[in-house]
Amino acid sequence: MSKATTTDRQSPGPHVADSHDVIRVHGARENNLRDVSIEIPKRRLTVFTGVSGSGKSSLVFDTIAAESQRLINETYSAFLQGFMPNLARPEVDVLDGLTTAIAVDQQRMGSDPRSTVGTATDANAMLRILFSRLGTPHIGPPGAFSFNTASVSASGGFTVDRGADKTRTEKVSFSRTGGMCTHCEGRGTVSDIDLTQLYDDSKSLSEDPFTIPTYTGGGWVVRVIAESGFFDKDKPIREYTKKERHDFLYREPVKVKINGVNLTYEGLIPKLQKTFLSKDRESMQPHIRAFVDRAVTFTRCPDCDGTRLSELARSSKIGKVNIADACAMEIRDLAEWVRGLDEPSVAPLLTKLQHTLDSFVEIGLGYLSLDRASGTLSGGEAQRTKMIRHLGSSLTDVTYVFDEPSIGLHPHDIQRMNNLLLRLRDKGNTVLVVEHKPETIAIADHVVDLGPGAGTAGGTVCFEGTLEGLRGSGTVTGRHLDDRAKIKATVRKPTGALEIRGASANNLQGVDVDVPLGVLTVVTGVAGSGKSSLVHGSVPAEEGVVAIDQTPIRGSRRSNPATYTGLADPIRKAFAKVNGVKPALFSANSEGACPTCNGAGVIYTDLAIMQSVATPCEECEGRRFEASVLEYRLGGRDISEVLAMPVTEAEEFFGTGEARTPAAHKILERLADVGLGYLTLGQPLTTLSGGERQRLKLATHMGEKGGVYVLDEPTTGLHLADVEQLLGLLDRLVDSGKSVIVIEHHQAVMAHADWIIDLGPGAGHDGGRIVFEGTPADLVEARSTLTGEHLAAYVGA
Repeated sequence: MSKATTTDRQSPGPHVADSHDVIRVHGARENNLRDVSIEIPKRRLTVFTGVSGSGKSSLVFDTIAAESQRLINETYSAFLQGFMPNLARPEVDVLDGLTTAIAVDQQRMGSDPRSTVGTATDANAMLRILFSRLGTPHIGPPGAFSFNTASVSASGGFTVDRGADKTRTEKVSFSRTGGMCTHCEGRGTVSDIDLTQLYDDSKSLSEDPFTIPTYTGGGWVVRVIAESGFFDKDKPIREYTKKERHDFLYREPVKVKINGVNLTYEGLIPKLQKTFLSKDRESMQPHIRAFVDRAVTFTRCPDCDGTRLSELARSSKIGKVNIADACAMEIRDLAEWVRGLDEPSVAPLLTKLQHTLDSFVEIGLGYLSLDRASGTLSGGEAQRTKMIRHLGSSLTDVTYVFDEPSIGLHPHDIQRMNNLLLRLRDKGNTVLVVEHKPETIAIADHVVDLGPGAGTAGGTVCFEGTLEGLRGSGTVTGRHLDDRAKIKATVRKPTGALEIRGASANNLQGVDVDVPLGVLTVVTGVAGSGKSSLVHGSVPAEEGVVAIDQTPIRGSRRSNPATYTGLADPIRKAFAKVNGVKPALFSANSEGACPTCNGAGVIYTDLAIMQSVATPCEECEGRRFEASVLEYRLGGRDISEVLAMPVTEAEEFFGTGEARTPAAHKILERLADVGLGYLTLGQPLTTLSGGERQRLKLATHMGEKGGVYVLDEPTTGLHLADVEQLLGLLDRLVDSGKSVIVIEHHQAVMAHADWIIDLGPGAGHDGGRIVFEGTPADLVEARSTLTGEHLAAYVGA
């Protein structure tokens, strides 16, 4: 083997290429950032801390990662850019030293019913190839094992023109074998719709008979049905003939003309299946989900037994295992099965599949199965699933951006996550992490603390340097970094118990447990041990139970805290009552909207492949309302001035004087209770941080009447200082006579509990059992479980 000759010469100094060792940000003003200028070291692990809403994500995701993605997109041709999202340049003067950024956020994965852990990570694609090569009997190519591919066949003829009046007809046929179950169409479940929950059959179409969300009397959906010409609008639905009933419920799509407009009429059942039932339940808005729960019963498909696959796909096996069996295994068991396959003809495929499955186990998700619907994953599980493709990647000098990777992790699992972050750094990558947990902050090479407060009180760099420097900095994070909640000297006595017997949902192994009522109960255990299965699967979802899960709140730029919490309604009614006009005038999404910008407050100019430009509306000057509406006042303020108020100011405004509105004041009190006093009422939801959205959701649900509150990881996105406020809120709920059940990993919440139920000892089939129930003091003293050991270390026992 020949080697290139090298000449030993003394280097005159560092190479000029080695001088680009920092990411320089100068004058960042995205969202609430206030001219932030900072230098971030490359090939190091930098953790960004600060209270929720201080500007961490605005700096890391919306400035650094967003600009990197925009610059990469600009390298493509104008033709390709036309198919890509137009990304606006962040509000920043200078961004220098950027590398390719890969953002791994907490956004839930695709919630399509056919999207699974396997399809989201390419593991299913590799399994399909494996079975198409090794499965017996051989049934066809990889598509024959795909539940997203239907079997189709077609035949026909076409005419070939040979010129000079010579034509010839040729016959062709086409067929494709897919693996989709024809009964459930690859969903694994079938639905049965209760017609009595859709409409009142004693009413006619002219009497607004529908009880379906969005099916209101004057809306287009109902008008198309009523004016289609297929029905007598004044005839009660129960008196329809057999043909009319069929047309009403099941008719295929057909064109109809209403007031000169061509529209499509379709039977009620197929229309509902397309609009509501084709979506994953978890991704639905709360009122839509409540309707679906009331009107639709989902059952396991009897034809495929929930596997989503056709009988043909299930008939081909490797050994005694078909592809449905493989996808149903826990991933760690599947990894062992794949490791036992010895077939040289597919060796490269087995190596790649083995690496993917081992990565799941390494990242702490070995308890999942490939057929798990991706929409059911928690935010933390979704984020770690997205990390799979980056483990073992050959790329270096990449900037990896993580949003609270410790979310959903038991203290026992955090060390494993920390090791993965350090591995990415040690390969020569820049790792930027937004984080609140002290365990992850502790591994940082460099710390950037933003604040000092949230919203308009934040947006500045309060500290940058080492962990030790942060401890002595005097910032909010520095002061709270070593905070440790103490075990309560006395705990509350339960007033009753919720009996759970024989719980067997998912991995639960016939669990019997009494959940005490009238106290703060924390359900804990390692990720995948069965906490959510026990609580959400066993606590009855009946009147009196308020469940607050991790589903992220959704909203467009037009949505804001006032509209989301229901605060806008009493405010509009108060304005209308004082001024003697309609409430709709005080909605920027209705009659009161500025006609020029349609109530958006800005005008968007589409520049094709260039970024769209948003400019403040000159007519309303960004206030969103028509000028005549702003002449109406309440307590000396117009509606745009009220929406510009922070929660604390609005709480005082609606509490006394002419503007006194008890319904509005009650909602504002709840917003202040969860620590959102600084938010303005009209701030777009799209600008809120993850922690702010979590607390906004909590404040909204606290208005619901109920005796039992079930909270799923309420500390998600909360700073150490915010956790104290959350504990105070939980105490107030219990002291007011409520029962609070919290699924949580945060040791501060465990220490503050009256009663702890610990599941384990492991995840998946190694979990699903009660390993401890009792007071936090008993758990610390016994140290009989992983949770007990970590809680004892946390409180210094």
